[in-house]
Amino acid sequence: MFKKISLFLVSSFLVLSTIGSAYAVTLKASHQWPGTPRADGSYDVRHEMVQIIADEVAKAKVDMDIRIYPAKSLYKPKEQWKPMTTGQLDISAFPLAYAAKFHPEFDITLMPGMVKNHKHALRVNKSPMMDEIRKIMDDAGVIVLSDAWLAGGFASKTKCIKNPADVQGQVMRAAGKAFNQMLAAAGAGIQKMPSSEIYTGLQTGVLTGANTSSGSFVSYKIYEQVKCATPPGKFGLWFMYEPILMSKKNFNALNEKQQKALMKAGKKAEKYMTKQAAGLDKTFEKAYKAAGVELAYMDQDDFNAWLDIAKKSSYKQFSDKVPSGQKLIDMALAVK
Repeated sequence: MFKKISLFLVSSFLVLSTIGSAYAVTLKASHQWPGTPRADGSYDVRHEMVQIIADEVAKAKVDMDIRIYPAKSLYKPKEQWKPMTTGQLDISAFPLAYAAKFHPEFDITLMPGMVKNHKHALRVNKSPMMDEIRKIMDDAGVIVLSDAWLAGGFASKTKCIKNPADVQGQVMRAAGKAFNQMLAAAGAGIQKMPSSEIYTGLQTGVLTGANTSSGSFVSYKIYEQVKCATPPGKFGLWFMYEPILMSKKNFNALNEKQQKALMKAGKKAEKYMTKQAAGLDKTFEKAYKAAGVELAYMDQDDFNAWLDIAKKSSYKQFSDKVPSGQKLIDMALAVK
């Protein structure tokens, strides 16, 4: 009798649990940036994009909740791609070049001088080159909720970095293979790490300089560890594709209303990012001025000198080693 009652209670609990969760979906969203506000009350824009998607989905009332795990609290930065392809992770704000070890074509999205400015980035989004990249993502099991490009620059503990000669003898961190190849060709030593580790790298002397996005330069308070910084200015060499991505498997498992709510929320987050993008560069400048860090800017000659080295190093290696490399370069350069 006792066993029958126990089995009945367990069965009832399972039924109630199933009923309670049958119409509610909780999605996990992961990223590497801080999820806490800065001193001025603002948040990292990539966290804001994910938060906008979560808020808009909640407003849509489609029985779906998005739980955000910031500051690499769920996955390490470069370990988010595979879980999305398998469905273990639902959503990520993810620098696509981080997954170039799986798909070397993704290095085109962090190629020196490939994207000229924020307006050019919007045109690149609609280009055949990005259609090719999205097809590779889709075939791998990942879709795009929001497009996002961030500009970036340099910073150093020892000297201002404007032209290639300025990195000779420095130990640098760059975000991807193409920038590593260009910096190495210019005479820099290379240390590979995600942007979340730059501060510690500079603090401990592992690095003397770094290359990352304007947003990360501020969010990670790198101004506390450097002497001089080079914001994008008129001649931004560094642009990186950092979209909001989702597991295709998990997206397809949602009902139509939930899918529409997610895509609509993604577009709203993308519009927000488009408005914020150029402002991030200004925030970078203001934060570093306020911290007493010297600012330097590239001119056309500096930019051309970097591009010349990039074409002989990162462009050439991408073309030689990636089967569709030259095709992707040509398609990217065709976007005016």
